[in-house]
Amino acid sequence: MITYLITGGAGFIGSNFVHFLLKKRDDIRVINVDKLTYAGNLKNLSELEADTRHVFIKVDITNVAQMEELFKAYDPDYVVNFAAESHVDRSILNPLVFVDTNVAGTASLLDICRKSWLLDNRSHKFLQVSTDEVYGSLSLEDPEVFFIESTPLNPHSPYSASKASADMLVQAYGDTYQLPVNITRCSNNYGPYQFPEKLIPLMINNALSYEILPVYGDGLNVRDWLYVEDHCRAIDLVLHEGRPGEVYNVGGHNEYSNIEIVETILAYLNKHKDARITEELISYVEDRKGHDRRYGIDASKIKGELGWTTEMTFEKGLEKTIQWYLSNQNWIKDIVSGDYERYYEEVYGDRL
Repeated sequence: MITYLITGGAGFIGSNFVHFLLKKRDDIRVINVDKLTYAGNLKNLSELEADTRHVFIKVDITNVAQMEELFKAYDPDYVVNFAAESHVDRSILNPLVFVDTNVAGTASLLDICRKSWLLDNRSHKFLQVSTDEVYGSLSLEDPEVFFIESTPLNPHSPYSASKASADMLVQAYGDTYQLPVNITRCSNNYGPYQFPEKLIPLMINNALSYEILPVYGDGLNVRDWLYVEDHCRAIDLVLHEGRPGEVYNVGGHNEYSNIEIVETILAYLNKHKDARITEELISYVEDRKGHDRRYGIDASKIKGELGWTTEMTFEKGLEKTIQWYLSNQNWIKDIVSGDYERYYEEVYGDRL
């Protein structure tokens, strides 16, 4: 039996990957660890409660002693690190938390893997799930230029700087200790279970509540959108077939401005849900500090080497995503309370 240690597996992408693994592979065990901060939600895993192949353990990856005991107890073959503080606005408000989890936490995991796997002849792999934000920003004026794996790292927020630092540690452990590692850098994910302060679920939730839809700056910042299940397939491919030490970009090649995304969501909801949902809800607010103008991923490497390609069109993926949130209003209501409400007011309160 192959054992996968998934960190941050109660979060958005992590929980989708856990579901993906357990659907695709039979003779496996998934050890799922998560600190369960604001973005970690056990309800994302409720369908797995009867699946004995899935073991959930609440633990902070920065707790070295607990993580060492966990490694001894379960002896994982693979580690996929999703665990991260991942919300840019929160990193601007409290950057040191991001350094602690994203940098120190990754370093701790790497060192435990190094010591645990050093004399082990089995096949192992540490995969770091990163982001295109480590590359910085592209110009709107040159839409044919994209991030490639050799693009210099140039992060502009505490979040992206912490992820870039973690990536460099992963590469250093691969080079120094010959630890089998890979890094994937993805574009903006969307799909089920995404925490509702991110653009797509935020706009869906606020529109359904007839609340203001805050759009940063002029709304023309461009992002490349990737359906989360397409991302999960890419991670699985890199984990099992990627060349050790390599970085693989994963992108959907679906570039849209933020305002285009908002208007598309409003049009869908107006047509299928409620005629009161209109563009009058849109409110342009003060721009985010250090807001990158455009992200665009060149995924030629993973396509050429591993045969990966997207299966979900953006139009169909966005429709599926909106329908999921429409069908899971209780999931949203359970989240949009307490910590999230205080955070939302802190970030947007004086901008509306």
